[in-house]
Amino acid sequence: FWKFSTFSNPNPLPWLNPLFRIGSKRRLEEDDMYKVLPEDGSKRLGEELQSYWDQEVEKATKELRTPKLTKAIIRCYWRSYAVLGVFTLIEEMIKVIQPVFLGKLILYFESYNPDNAELYEAYGYAAGVSLSTLGLALLHHLYFYHVQRAGMKIRIAMCHMIYRKALCLSATAMGQTTTGQIVNLLSNDVNKFDEVTIFLHFLWVAPLQAAAVIGLLWQEIGASCLAGMAVLFFLMPLQTIFGKLFSKYRSKTAAFTDSRIRTMNEVVSGIRIIKMYAWEKPFAALVNDVRRKEISKIMSSSYLRGLNMASFFTANKIILFVTFTVYVLVGNKISASRVFVTVSLYSAVRLTVTLFFPAAIEKVSESCLWSFSLMQKFLLLDELVKAHVPLTQEDKKEASVEIQDLICYWDKVSSLLIFTSLLQSSLLSTVLEELPAEKGVIKVKGELTYASQQPWVFPGTIRSNILFGKELQPQRYESVLRACALKRDMELLPDGDLTVIGDRGATLSGGQKARVNLARAVYQDADIYLLDDPLSAVDAEVGRHLFEQCICGILKEKPRILVTHQLQYLKAADQILVLKEGHMVARGTYSELQQSGVDFTSLLKKDEEEEGEKEEAPRSPRIRTISQNSVRSHSSSVLSAEPVHTMAEETRTEGTIGLRMYWKYFRAGANVIIFMLMLFSAPQAFYILHDWWATEQRKLDFHSTNITANDMLHVSAETLHNRMFNSILRTPVRFFDINPIGRILNRFAKDIGHLDSLLPWTFVDFIQVFLQIIGVVAVASSVIPWILIPVLPLLISFLFLRRYFLRTSRDVKRIESTTRSPVFSHLSSSLQGLCTIRAFKAEERFQQTFDAHQDLHSEAWFLFLTTSRWFAVRLDGMCSVFVTITAFGCLLLKDSMKAGDVGLALSYAVTLMGMFQWGVRQSAEVENMMTSVERVVEYTELESEAPWETQKRPPPDWPNRGLITFDKVNFSYSSDGPVVLKNISAMFRPREKVGIVGRTGAGKSSLISALFRLMEPEGKIIVDGVLTSEIGLHDLRQKMSIIPQDPMLFTGTMRKNLDPFSQHSDHDLWKALEEVQLKAAVEELPNKLETELAESGSNFSVGQRQLVCLARAVLRKNRILIIDEATANVDPRTDELIQKTIRDKFKECTVLTIAHRLNTIIDSDRILVLDAGRIQEYDAPHVLLQNQNGIFYKMVQQTGKAEVASLLQTAKQVSRAQESGLILIITRLCGILDSDWSVATFRGMLSLDNNL
Repeated sequence: FWKFSTFSNPNPLPWLNPLFRIGSKRRLEEDDMYKVLPEDGSKRLGEELQSYWDQEVEKATKELRTPKLTKAIIRCYWRSYAVLGVFTLIEEMIKVIQPVFLGKLILYFESYNPDNAELYEAYGYAAGVSLSTLGLALLHHLYFYHVQRAGMKIRIAMCHMIYRKALCLSATAMGQTTTGQIVNLLSNDVNKFDEVTIFLHFLWVAPLQAAAVIGLLWQEIGASCLAGMAVLFFLMPLQTIFGKLFSKYRSKTAAFTDSRIRTMNEVVSGIRIIKMYAWEKPFAALVNDVRRKEISKIMSSSYLRGLNMASFFTANKIILFVTFTVYVLVGNKISASRVFVTVSLYSAVRLTVTLFFPAAIEKVSESCLWSFSLMQKFLLLDELVKAHVPLTQEDKKEASVEIQDLICYWDKVSSLLIFTSLLQSSLLSTVLEELPAEKGVIKVKGELTYASQQPWVFPGTIRSNILFGKELQPQRYESVLRACALKRDMELLPDGDLTVIGDRGATLSGGQKARVNLARAVYQDADIYLLDDPLSAVDAEVGRHLFEQCICGILKEKPRILVTHQLQYLKAADQILVLKEGHMVARGTYSELQQSGVDFTSLLKKDEEEEGEKEEAPRSPRIRTISQNSVRSHSSSVLSAEPVHTMAEETRTEGTIGLRMYWKYFRAGANVIIFMLMLFSAPQAFYILHDWWATEQRKLDFHSTNITANDMLHVSAETLHNRMFNSILRTPVRFFDINPIGRILNRFAKDIGHLDSLLPWTFVDFIQVFLQIIGVVAVASSVIPWILIPVLPLLISFLFLRRYFLRTSRDVKRIESTTRSPVFSHLSSSLQGLCTIRAFKAEERFQQTFDAHQDLHSEAWFLFLTTSRWFAVRLDGMCSVFVTITAFGCLLLKDSMKAGDVGLALSYAVTLMGMFQWGVRQSAEVENMMTSVERVVEYTELESEAPWETQKRPPPDWPNRGLITFDKVNFSYSSDGPVVLKNISAMFRPREKVGIVGRTGAGKSSLISALFRLMEPEGKIIVDGVLTSEIGLHDLRQKMSIIPQDPMLFTGTMRKNLDPFSQHSDHDLWKALEEVQLKAAVEELPNKLETELAESGSNFSVGQRQLVCLARAVLRKNRILIIDEATANVDPRTDELIQKTIRDKFKECTVLTIAHRLNTIIDSDRILVLDAGRIQEYDAPHVLLQNQNGIFYKMVQQTGKAEVASLLQTAKQVSRAQESGLILIITRLCGILDSDWSVATFRGMLSLDNNL
């Protein structure tokens, strides 16, 4: 029933009728859509085109040339697309033949004789006019359906190929593109296929039609036709020039669009950092600047298109004027039949030659010169080729990894420096074949699985993230949940493990993401496990549980390669591999390394305490005795669930697009736009009357008005974009937690694209056609008043059909918009987890998921395409009836009709047929496209956080001390969400260094969120006497520095990442780099501070990115510094470097440090212990360690005996230093430095009051 041959039925496209009936009664849902046809499936189309592209690449390689994407597309689709040219040819032939029937009919009235028997011939000519009209309607829509479907197929196939290529990109290739660019390929560039296929056949049909028209005109008016055709052919190269210029501007526009989408991707990804740094305004200026340049190029394209349309509309009148001037000057007489036949023939060829032919050149130029070249360039990027060697059963039994004389480079071409802290991850990348070996041998026997250092989860349920394509085995699944400390979380979640998590796992905490990431690897039941620092994002006790229950528990029989900075677990290893500056400096067991004398042993704390109890049975050295605390952890609050935010479904409005939405759209451009629309009417009146009086008045005025209106609508698009972006920047971070990045980018890419290019011209076209229709009806009815009799019911039928159509079409368009978002989200998520996907060999499954998302979108797109044809063919059918009534009505009133009146009435009736249905369709299209305005306006009205500045401004030097007070503070991430901080009251004294610890989900990061007011807390937070809730967010956030948990670098130079908005001198930048020991590294970069970084700084290690964030903090010179688990993913040396820099450079600052590593905060002045959102302990480290029932004491005990001894020793040293420093200060203040009794007295006082 999908076949379009049903046009031959009295009821074309009958299979759509049930859908329209449903749509007229209720809102359509995705389940109401028809399944995509097998031949339109993403997988089938993509693989077919991919095979032709592979052949082209292979052939080009042999011929030593660059492969051409256009050649592959032509070879794949030329047969099916060439057949469609027949429809065009027949349609254009009918357009040429119809004026002949019209001329014969008018000739009958010119030589009308009541006694003449030619009436039957006249009826035959009238039937010819009517049938050709009906034939044009059917063939036109048959052609458009097939070419639009052909464009859809090529677009789907290209999207499949682009995603497939993205899954294969090598590390070098990833540095040459960005997520934003790939999203733009899928959102904008591939859409050129939908446009170019419509006009392509007119490149050869137009010359043929022109030749046929010249022949007919020669018979009708002789050589005079050559004068008119000369004007026509003069306009063709002019149109071609316009097309090439338009392509030039389009390529510049596309470059700015790429830049804007890339920046938007980074802004949305790093919104927390941007808000905490108070960088919203500079980023808004950056995006608005790119947007302004983009709109400038769009408007230049708009001027060209306006001139093009002006030449199109004026061409017919100029041609007629020149033709008949020459015809009269050579001594001929003008007759009604000759005039109207000539006018009709010129009208037929004018549309093809001056509109469709240049449009074909424009679209081909735009597509081939820019969009195709971008896609071709992307498809030719380097791929990562992995050798898939089939594994025997023996290989699986003897699973192993063997490495000999290995030398690797990340990117020899770009010469970017790879830092020492990348080495461990680089080794795993080599084992995974992500990093090709330059020299040496690496042999892997067995199936690998991998847990990445930076946890990756994809949008979906927690269960789907863990299973990752494997079948659910309940018993194994439960044991994995328990081993990975996820059981309690699942029990407390509203939907258990079927809870949907968001893009980038935004709805999960860092600890939850790490455990889900680990659970995924464990569930795979592979032969070899590569675990890249999975313990860094969890606290000591949970880490202990994961190590003993998971790594040395459920995986104890499997080979495991563990990268870790948690040195307390080294004793459990069979082999320890020590890497330094790219070289292996030591290998052996724990005891062998202790005796080796290498530098690394300084990091290993000797466990001088003997085991208190003998083990009952000998154990493998890899298995440690499970501590009592770990045994208790099954039921303890250690593994209590953390709050998970559920994803919000994308909103979809119902009903009509109200006048209020149109008003918002127009007002965004200018208040006077309504008056500009009124100005259409005056020039349009002249435009219609000149057909009657043959004048040439004011046509160009009409088109200048056209261009002005377009300008204003483009201003509307720019204004709405800026409002949406500013609204996004001002909305609380909760919005980004519950909305995937693809959903947000969809509005900035596709919906803004509609506002930029399609909607302005569609809207202006509708206004033009609407006014022309009024003029046509007015002229026709003044000549033949009875023509209003069929016009009125026709108009009523049109309006009823339009209303009936729009009820369904609007919903189909809205579904098409919402089904587009998952395509972008899936692409973005896949690029983030590329290494994991390839390690699990899940490329094919992710490709299938992408194809499923594409197929769902194709269902909506195909329905939108066919419903438009359903509507159009019925409109044209009605118009055919109108033409038939007019033609035969003239014959019935032959005694009272003049030949000129008949010609005017019939030519306008034929014109009205196309114009009426086009006007109604364009009005429907405007309403459908207004759904994009609706979606953009929705994002301009998001909930806003507190003002950035208020009338109450803090003093310029605030805060000059750094005193922070929390007074009965409660905090929640949403108004209806759980309270994550409960009745917090605490004081952080000036210049105090405070460590903040707690088990996973205790509320540590929430404390910082409350301080930065990422959501508004209840209670009071006072900084140096200023109530933070009374001042603007920027006044607050700019005065505090933060080194975040996830370091964020932006695409651009190293200078821009240190000082994005040029507030510091080069001297300051180099000094800051020197202080964090990055100066030497940056000096070795090719362009030093001007070196371009990869997207998200991916060519730097996590530790290096943290040091850049530290350098930012050094540059800001604030009195308050917050460190949010900044050293969780870095090695001990980098951690030590960061801590040393903090002690030296921030000794005058109040420093709050959140850390899982207790050795990071053990030397703090005081330690605040959180549990379940409440303060449980808050005192000096050595005091907390005296309380054996305290949480902090138990956390220290979890670190292992060697680490416990080290922590206790450090706490005692800090205590002594503080005591000595305090005594010295007090004695100096008293001026009794050498009084023996004073020291003893104060020492006694200290023993009485530890808080003194």
